[in-house]
Amino acid sequence: MKTLGQIFESFRFAWTALRSNILRTVLSLLGVTVGIFAIIFVLTLVDSLEKNIKDSFKFVGSNVIYLDKWPWLPENEGEEYRWWDFLRRPTPSVNEFKFLQENLKHASSLSIFAEHGSMTVKHKSNSIGEVRLVGASEGYDNIFNVNIEYGRYFTADELGAGRNVVVIGNEVAKVLFPFQDDPTGETVKIRNRKFVVIGVVKKEGQSFLGTPSNDYVTIIPYNGFRKFYQTGTGRWNELESGIGLRGYESDFGLVELENEVRGVMRVRRGLRPVEKDDFAINRPEALANIIGSLFDVIGVAGWLIGGFSMLVGGFGIANIMFVSVKERTPIIGLQKSLGAKNYFILFQFLFEAIFLSLIGGMMGLILVFLLTLIPMGSLEVVLSINNIVLGLVVSTVIGLVSGIVPAALAARLDPVDAIRAT
Repeated sequence: MKTLGQIFESFRFAWTALRSNILRTVLSLLGVTVGIFAIIFVLTLVDSLEKNIKDSFKFVGSNVIYLDKWPWLPENEGEEYRWWDFLRRPTPSVNEFKFLQENLKHASSLSIFAEHGSMTVKHKSNSIGEVRLVGASEGYDNIFNVNIEYGRYFTADELGAGRNVVVIGNEVAKVLFPFQDDPTGETVKIRNRKFVVIGVVKKEGQSFLGTPSNDYVTIIPYNGFRKFYQTGTGRWNELESGIGLRGYESDFGLVELENEVRGVMRVRRGLRPVEKDDFAINRPEALANIIGSLFDVIGVAGWLIGGFSMLVGGFGIANIMFVSVKERTPIIGLQKSLGAKNYFILFQFLFEAIFLSLIGGMMGLILVFLLTLIPMGSLEVVLSINNIVLGLVVSTVIGLVSGIVPAALAARLDPVDAIRAT
């Protein structure tokens, strides 16, 4: 209890010393404030940019892989994108989709789909352009996280027969049916054909990168889509289809699913062991990894920029602490002559340095928080708990490192010599 009381008394002495020299305190913590502000603001901006960009790629789904004609990235790191080789590849077809349905064991859901952009959809005198028309089979709503707000998704009968039914995006519904919350049962025209609305997708909002959103989509059965456009094995002017596959949660990294898809497709296309794959298996996390590596570099730059400010702030605190020890040397001698232990003196100055640094760090965090309140369009900047904790920890470490030497010198003073000091 006596030790705790002395530690508390050290806190009180440190706080009193800071309050008695307000101007010096403010000037000494400015360097830490600027340093913490620079580091945490850059990290906050990087985290927010990374999150917003990754959220922009939610349209490709999660825990899924895609079987396509074209790879999203070069097949081998560091080599050029060999589009002339990929051009000769066949497009995934309906028969291949059915073959995968019958033979895959590690896919919880799969769907074949194709799309056409810049469509115009009409209802009576209302119309909306620049709408994506998607032809989809069963499982599309699960793979692409299509959340139905009103109505439902397609039945097996509607998909098999390619019936004229449609699921529309939230913004499409608002434009075509401005006075109806639930337009299911109404009809719309797509390429002069009538389609019955059976579902409306829940509003998603605009993404940071303006990537495709389900707010401006119309989804019809894949077999109905093929009545408009030829898909399948076309290589030039025909629309190309792709196959999305969702794995099970137990398949960490979708390794089992990817290997199974590769093996089944090679058998289906009759590829010999020495032949390369004539299809691409694309993974959304490949895009996320590229984004992550880019922001890692930006984060390092933020640490370097803030590090120099923190270095200046640390030297400033150390200098102030040396001055403080010099000014209070007689008081230190008096305290030690009255029985104060070395650790009491040590904690007194160490706490003062840490307080200085923490106050500067908190001021830097407050500045970052105020900046997050400024509207930045579709970019949502959020100061995370992790970055707040990081700022406080860095501030504490800077205060500890800056104050340890002055505090140790103060603790080792001889009480007689200290009292005689002027």
